[in-house]
Amino acid sequence: MVDKRLYINDKIMIEPWELIEQFVHSAGPGGQNVNKVATSVQLRFDLLNSPSVPPHIKARAKKVAGRRINKEGVIVLEASKHRSQERNREDARKRLSELLQEACKPPPPPRRKTKPTRGSIERRLKAKANRSGIKKMRGRITDD
Repeated sequence: MVDKRLYINDKIMIEPWELIEQFVHSAGPGGQNVNKVATSVQLRFDLLNSPSVPPHIKARAKKVAGRRINKEGVIVLEASKHRSQERNREDARKRLSELLQEACKPPPPPRRKTKPTRGSIERRLKAKANRSGIKKMRGRITDD
């Protein structure tokens, strides 16, 4: 279990009992220590059943998480970048925090359709006609 709360922003705070950590043997850096000590961290956070995250942010977080969320709605993050268990734990918690902060951002404004300007249409047609003339010149030469 994690001993500290995870602060996402001023309104969202994840309690320690909501985070589940598993330590497994890592294939990352660590030399012979890798074979003896489980330094890699698997951090699990049950997003769909969490009382700390509001429903509208849950929906956005589900999209942001992508492959990192399973069918049950649990976000699974693996961290094995560092040699020590504690630094991998911090890295996993930081990545979860960043993922949820990304979900808290408002969605981008919808795209507004625009028409091409008259000048750009004329330039495009003129370029097409010019290119067509160049290709016609490559044909057979006929005696007229």
